[in-house]
Amino acid sequence: MLKVADTHCDVLYRLYQNRSLRFSDSPELQTNISRLKEGNVWLQFFAVFVEPEVKSDEKFQVALDQINLFHTEVLANNPTMKKIDCWADIDRLQDNQIGAVLTLEGADAFGNDLTKLRTLYQLGVRSVGLTWNHANLCADGADEPRGAGLTELGKEVVRLNNEYSVLTDVSHLCEKAFWDVMEIADFPIASHSNSKTICNHQRNLTDQQAQSIFEKNGFISVVYYPPFVKEDEKADISDVMKHIDHFCSLGGVDQICFGSDFDGISAFVEGLEDASCYQHLINELLKHYKEDEVKGFAYQNLLNHRPGYRK
Repeated sequence: MLKVADTHCDVLYRLYQNRSLRFSDSPELQTNISRLKEGNVWLQFFAVFVEPEVKSDEKFQVALDQINLFHTEVLANNPTMKKIDCWADIDRLQDNQIGAVLTLEGADAFGNDLTKLRTLYQLGVRSVGLTWNHANLCADGADEPRGAGLTELGKEVVRLNNEYSVLTDVSHLCEKAFWDVMEIADFPIASHSNSKTICNHQRNLTDQQAQSIFEKNGFISVVYYPPFVKEDEKADISDVMKHIDHFCSLGGVDQICFGSDFDGISAFVEGLEDASCYQHLINELLKHYKEDEVKGFAYQNLLNHRPGYRK
C-alpha cells in the first residue's frame, strides 16, 4: 500500500464539539487513529476552526482549546502519532509513526492581534487560511457577497507566514483575495479545493487560479465533499479523478495532493467515506497513472513543495 498525506480534516472541531468522542476509536469520526492506520495515512493535517458565531473575545481561547485537544486526545493517547513542529520533522518519522500537522482555518482566531498569530506559530501551526467562508479583518471569504481582497492586516499575515515558513492556504478565499495572496505569498496552497471547470462551485478554483498556484510552486489538494466534486447529488471515485485529470492537463501532475475535509463534511464520495478508504482511491489511480505519479499525489508532491524543500 502506498502511504498517504492528507492536508485537511476537521476532527479537532468535532472533538471540541463533543468531548465524549475519542480519537482512538470513535466510529462517529471519519478521521481516527484506527482509520488512519487502515488507510495507510502517514501524514495528517489537523485544522483548528472557530465558528463565526463565537464572540470575538472568546475566539482565541476556542483555538487554544482545540490545540489542547490535539495534545491530550490526538497525541497523548496515541503513541504512534507524532507532532510535526517543523517541516524537517516529516523526514524523521519512523515507519510506525503518523505525522500530525496543526493548521488554522480562518484568521478569526487571532483577530488583529499578530502576537496571537505568532503564538499559534510557536504552538506548531504550519499552515494558515485567512478566512473560512465569511469576511473577517484579513479578507473576504468565498461566501461574502462583497468579494473584497486582502486588507493591510491580511497582507501582513501573509508576509508573516512567509517569514515563518508557514503555508498560506487559499481554499476559502473569494477570488479577489486569492489574487492578492498570490502576489505576495511564498508558500501558497489550496488545502481542500477542486476544479471549477469540472464542478462550478464557488469554493473551487478556476483554471487561471490553479495555474497560478502551480507557477508559484504551490500545490492543490483535491477534496471529497460531493458538492465540490460533481454538480449532481452523488459522486464516486471516478468523479474525484476527473479533477485530478484536469489539474494534470494544466501542468500540475507534480503539484496535486489530497485534502479530504473529513469530519467537516456531512456527505461523502462513494468509496471515500472515511480515512480508512484511501487505498480505494490509490488503487483506482494506479489503473490510469504511472506509479511514480500516484506516489506523488499520495504524498511525494507535498514533500517536494513544502517550505525549504521545493524543487
